[in-house]
Amino acid sequence: MILYPAIDLKDGQCVRLLRGEMEAATVFGDDPAAQAAAFESAGCEWVHLVDLNGAFAGQPVNAAAVEAILNRVKVPCQLGGGIRDMATIENWLSKGLSRVILGTVAVENPALVRQAARAFPGKVAVGIDARNGRVATKGWANETDVMATDLARSFEDAGVAAIIYTDIDRDGAMQGPNIAATESLARAVSIPVIASGGVSSMADLTALRDTGVIAGAISGRALYDGAIDLSSALKALKL
Repeated sequence: MILYPAIDLKDGQCVRLLRGEMEAATVFGDDPAAQAAAFESAGCEWVHLVDLNGAFAGQPVNAAAVEAILNRVKVPCQLGGGIRDMATIENWLSKGLSRVILGTVAVENPALVRQAARAFPGKVAVGIDARNGRVATKGWANETDVMATDLARSFEDAGVAAIIYTDIDRDGAMQGPNIAATESLARAVSIPVIASGGVSSMADLTALRDTGVIAGAISGRALYDGAIDLSSALKALKL
């Protein structure tokens, strides 16, 4: 199971939100590229990036910070937030991003996901953010009637590289991930599922790994708070 350290970007800074509320942002640093380099030095295989402003704006906002990260580290990076058309997808991949994460458009324009996945094999993931099993879009501000499992199944034949499943009520709350819901989703589809939201301890990571079906886990706040030591966690997950 791959551990993805997370860098959430708001106004050019590294932050963490509590349950997706922009007003509840805690700033952890003002040099995202240095943070990515620190994660790389600890031995991570990937870095997970989120353009929080972009998720609300519907277009990239923290592009300068993302580009600085891409220029600083050699490990692959994936990015979500504000990526809603083919031109933006092509632009990010041309700048060295390894994977784009499509969230809102997966609900509003699923044909774009399919088109992008065909055009860029292995480089397109679907972000499914859910509250009580229902998908939320536009930076989690808009709740839909679409069920997370139904949305995931709809992309079974699209060739997407991964599904990143976030339980919104667990995100940034340091209360542990929704292992049951994530495992259920992972068993419902053949697409690799990455868990996000609430990963706050080594025990959480071990529990996710031990399901045997979850391909990865994203952690942010726990790494910044020191609840998880990235280097130790990476070594432990390889055992």
